[in-house]
Amino acid sequence: MSIVVPVADAAGAAGALGAPEKLPTRPLLTVKDMKGKADPDWCPGCGDFGVLSALKQAIVELGLYPHEVMTISGIGCSSNLPGYLNTYGMHTLHGRALPVATGAALANHEMKIVVTGGDGDGYGIGGNHFLHAMRRNVDLTYIVMDNQIYGLTTGQISPTSIKGMKTKSTPMGSVENPINPIPLAIAAGATYVARGYTGQVKHLVELIKGGIRHKGFALIDVFSPCVTFNRDNTYAFFKQRTYKLEDQGHDPADFPAAMEQGYRWGEGIPIGLFWKRDDLPSLDQLEPVLAEGGPLARRPLGVAPALAQSLIRELM
Repeated sequence: MSIVVPVADAAGAAGALGAPEKLPTRPLLTVKDMKGKADPDWCPGCGDFGVLSALKQAIVELGLYPHEVMTISGIGCSSNLPGYLNTYGMHTLHGRALPVATGAALANHEMKIVVTGGDGDGYGIGGNHFLHAMRRNVDLTYIVMDNQIYGLTTGQISPTSIKGMKTKSTPMGSVENPINPIPLAIAAGATYVARGYTGQVKHLVELIKGGIRHKGFALIDVFSPCVTFNRDNTYAFFKQRTYKLEDQGHDPADFPAAMEQGYRWGEGIPIGLFWKRDDLPSLDQLEPVLAEGGPLARRPLGVAPALAQSLIRELM
């Protein structure tokens, strides 16, 4: 049976005789409709399956269609995700997903832009882009599958690996202090900062929905255990340590409290929405060129067809 939702509010529609006016309907998709053409090649038990499942569910619950969403990624195990999802997608270069996503967000500011990647891709080689996309408050949702290790290259420390962690690249234990993406994002200008855990998929769905709805840069850092190469940060590790911020009465509008919770790590590790502000305009809202005329992608090109085809051939 097809599930439909009214395009307009039926309560305000009435015919000439007072009977409700028949409204156009829009079929709601199912999670199966969001399946991409390729099947995931992740290791059995990988936390990234939970992220993929939660993202599909979030898109469906928001009533979005595949053509209204674009998923962009960099390089890494998690960055294969756009191929597993039925939306517009682009698999870019290592650490370069955010600048590509910024271009997409400005070319069509009515489209929902979702960026997916890992802690190495996003916080390591992509760290510079991460900072500047946040300070610009680009309207996108950045889902980082944070497994505290480089999985695709078979088990080296990543920017979020804990100090002392023993890996292929640090057999005696890491001597580096890890990046803490939560307070970093809050301080850098992100306007929606959350953390999820793939062992809590329903909770993660709500965080992703909130991020997609939010107008501005939304970071959702997700604990996504690597079952093959990270034997420290396992499902058992997070299950006994994570607690939900909303259960603690946390106010995401409280900056000092958000920073304090963001620094907590140890026997208690918070997940949930740390920080949210709606008073800071996103980059597309500040750009005068986008104020009138709709998305750039839908405007006349302003270039002769022959010249446009010549440019495309040259660039391709």
